[in-house]
Amino acid sequence: MHGEPKYPSGFEHFDYVNPDAPVGGTLTLASRQGGYDSLNPFIFKGQAAEGWRLVFEPLTKRSQDEPFSLYGLLAEEVEMDASREWIRFRLREGASFADGEPVKVSDILWSWETLRDKGRPNHRLYYKEVARTEVSGRDVTFHFRNGDNLELPLLMALMPVLPAHWFEANGFEQTTLEPIPGSGPYRVDRVEQGRRIEYARREDYWGRDLAVNRGDHNFERIHYEFFRDATAKFEALKGGVYDVHFEEDPGRWAEAYDFPAIADGRLTRVELPMKRPVGMRGFVMNTRRAPFDDPKVREALSLAFDFEWANENLFFGAYRRNESFYENSDLAAGGAPSPAELALLEPWRGRIPEDAFAPAVTPPATPDAAARRDNLKRAFALLKQAGWSIGTDRKLRNADGQPMSFEILLFDPGDEKLSLHFARTLERLGIEVAVRSVDPSQYERRRRSFDYDMIINWWYQSLSPGSEQWYYWGSAQADNPGSRNYPGVRLEAVDEMVGRMTAASTRAELQTAARSLDRILRAGRYVVPLYWQPKELLVVKQGLGPAGDAADLRSRADDLVVERIVPETKGAAASRRRPRFGTGMPQSISPCRRSRRRPCCRFRRRTASSGRRGRRPCRR
Repeated sequence: MHGEPKYPSGFEHFDYVNPDAPVGGTLTLASRQGGYDSLNPFIFKGQAAEGWRLVFEPLTKRSQDEPFSLYGLLAEEVEMDASREWIRFRLREGASFADGEPVKVSDILWSWETLRDKGRPNHRLYYKEVARTEVSGRDVTFHFRNGDNLELPLLMALMPVLPAHWFEANGFEQTTLEPIPGSGPYRVDRVEQGRRIEYARREDYWGRDLAVNRGDHNFERIHYEFFRDATAKFEALKGGVYDVHFEEDPGRWAEAYDFPAIADGRLTRVELPMKRPVGMRGFVMNTRRAPFDDPKVREALSLAFDFEWANENLFFGAYRRNESFYENSDLAAGGAPSPAELALLEPWRGRIPEDAFAPAVTPPATPDAAARRDNLKRAFALLKQAGWSIGTDRKLRNADGQPMSFEILLFDPGDEKLSLHFARTLERLGIEVAVRSVDPSQYERRRRSFDYDMIINWWYQSLSPGSEQWYYWGSAQADNPGSRNYPGVRLEAVDEMVGRMTAASTRAELQTAARSLDRILRAGRYVVPLYWQPKELLVVKQGLGPAGDAADLRSRADDLVVERIVPETKGAAASRRRPRFGTGMPQSISPCRRSRRRPCCRFRRRTASSGRRGRRPCRR
């Protein structure tokens, strides 16, 4: 995207792969989604099965040790003009789909036209910017409407090439569980809807000896297992059902890894420092609905969240607070705006929050009870300015007497304890908050149609953010179902900054535009920032990697610090500090699912079934 690519013409393989890696075996992974009902990932309908990128290929392949550089895959040669107004691809001879049909130039054109007109919202957004095409033999050229978006040629290079003959015979806009033949190194071999999907390595894969593929695709089979929730997934890990586990619960990491597979070395725990951008995770307020359309209300809710208490008592102090939408990268805004940033922001003074011109907005700290009280006082003052006041029933009401109440919609049971903690704090302000968990498919339907008050979302960011930012924050996407503009941001200044990001010709220009956008979004208080983990917590089955040892992982990245975790004895584990269940946690949520007699919470000290005091939480 910026500067020269790392690898020269004629390179042998990417530096981060082992070109002589052995081939064979089965890799079993736990899916990060709860299920699937389709093998077509290119349409709005349905939930596609994880792993589909093993089947389908784009024109080029992205290297993993550069911010944004692409190398030929289906395309044998790539050419574009200096102003990036067009890009030309030469289709590689010999490329074929899994059913034996050759990949043709007509497949490229059909993929572009179909994804532009019938594909997912992000595909429609990108591919409509192509004004016309030219075809000459194996060459296809895309001409763009204007040269403002310098990332467009790279987005076209990442376009998946689909089998036109298959979709013309079977239809494109319907979900299907019939395997679709792609040109990639794997094919779908076995489907058990909602439970498992198995991919098999193609022996006839056309691109095995390409430099971009050398050292990749070494497993004969790759399986994905699907689980309803994190508890079921963890129990499956203990039983040896899958091979690699990414732990997202620091409490479980600290206390639950004393089972036999860890003790005898069948599983190894590894901690890797987080060195990639982590983006923003937070409670998202839907500004399409009242009261979140009022900036003062959004700021008040942000003040009410007590991160320090939650981090200390629920998460063993493992997290850091999210501050930036480009957290843990050089694109995050910090301190006062630079002269270059002010030059972009000043024309919008009076039309964007004034805080965008001050030092970058950061969430308030709550190190002690006094700070928590001060934040709640500030929050209540803002709510009063917005026309809300406490009624005789201690409920927060507006001038029409309507109470402030809303729902936090979840699909992951692991987010319940955090949401309940937030709800309890808001209750002190007179705000009624219902925490509701639904199944993943219902959650996805409601999220896609913006049918929610508040959700938890994580916007991931790359080292080179660009056109996807339109999809995240663009005004045109605020009412476009399926987009990721979940808060409903509608600011011309945001559109301007995203446009400058996609038009940046140097890294410095990208930094200035991204930091300016970061300041505007943070000043708008569209989310209540949550947290990120400075370490990647990984569990690996013995035998994976060069020798299945954390020390071998270290040799693959000289600057990576990897720690082998020694299993604790039961006595040592028992002596560790545990979360405290006390003030600040709700004491009544719903009738206990076990006893159906007394209200309870998963985090009460008193078990609902027996009434005896103890540390075991009710399982509901």
